[in-house]
Amino acid sequence: MRAQVVAVVLALALTAGCGSSSMPSAVTVAPVNARPAGAQEVTTVPARRNPDCEDPEASLRPGPLPAPGVMPSGSTMAAIADRGRLIVGVDQDSYPFGSRNPTSGQLEGFDIDVAREIARSIFGDPNRVELKVIDPTQRESELQSADVDLVVRTYSITCERKNIVGFSTVYYYAEQKILAVKGSGIDSAAALSGKRVCSVFGTTSLSRLSALVPRPILIGVKSWTDCLVMLQQGQVDAISTDDSVLAGLKQQDPNVEISESGIGKEPYGVGVKLENSDLVRFVNGVLEQMRVDGTWERLYERWLHSLGPSPGPPAPKYQDGP
Repeated sequence: MRAQVVAVVLALALTAGCGSSSMPSAVTVAPVNARPAGAQEVTTVPARRNPDCEDPEASLRPGPLPAPGVMPSGSTMAAIADRGRLIVGVDQDSYPFGSRNPTSGQLEGFDIDVAREIARSIFGDPNRVELKVIDPTQRESELQSADVDLVVRTYSITCERKNIVGFSTVYYYAEQKILAVKGSGIDSAAALSGKRVCSVFGTTSLSRLSALVPRPILIGVKSWTDCLVMLQQGQVDAISTDDSVLAGLKQQDPNVEISESGIGKEPYGVGVKLENSDLVRFVNGVLEQMRVDGTWERLYERWLHSLGPSPGPPAPKYQDGP
C-alpha cells in the first residue's frame, strides 16, 4: 500500500513537471533511531579506589528493637517519628526491585517493601513512608544533604562508598552479568571486547566494565530501560549490570538472554547518612527481624521468584564479629 502511495505521488510530481525545463529532484530521508536523552559514550570513568576496608559487608550490630511508636528520645528515629513519615530514596526503573506499576502508577518491588518494613517498625504503619525517586548519581548527595533518611535502591556496598555512607548489613546478593540478543554469542566478559555495552551512570557496573582488558566501548545512560531501548534498536550490542535488574529487562523482551557467567558480586545494603549510626543499628535490627520471622522469604516469593529458588536471606556480618 505504501509503495502504491509513493508511486502516485511520484506520478503527480512528474505530471506537474511536464513542460518544465527541469525534472523534480528526488529526496531520500533515511529513518533515524534517536538515542535516549543523555546517552553518550563514556571515555573516562573514575578509577575504583580500594581504601582501607577490612570487610565492606560488615555493619554495626543492632540492639533490641524498640516498639513501634516508642522511639528512643533524641534518636534519629524519634526525629523521623516526629516528622510523621520516613523519606526513602528509591528507583522506579528496576523491576522487580523498584518500578512503577503501569496500571496503578504506584511504586512497587522488593526494595519498596523493604522500605515499608522499616517504616512499619518506626510507626507501626508501613504506609508512613515517602518514596522519593532518585537516580544512581544522587544516592550519596541525597543522604549527605538529609533530603532522604535512607536509600533502598539496589545499592551495592563498597569500601569506597563506606567512606561517605553508612550501610546496613547485606539484604540481597546480586551478580553482574550480561544481557544480549539471543544467539549473539556475547556471553562473557571476554566477548565484550570491541562491543558497545550499555550501563547506567553512577553505578559500580560501569566502573567494573571500564576496568576490563580489553575495554569495551561504553555507553552511559540515565536508566536501564534506556539501555533496553538502545539494544532493541541496535545502538548497543549488550547491557551489563546486576542479574536481578537484567531479569526485569528480560521479562520485557523475549528476544534477549542473560549470560551464565558473571563479572562480579554485588551486595545490596540500605544506605544511611554516615553520622546516623543509631539509624544504621535500627535498620539492621529490622533486617534481622525480617530474616527471623519469614518476612524476607515472603518478599522474595512475591517479587523475586522468577530469579529462581530462594537462596535464603544473607547472613549478617557485624564489625565486632558474627
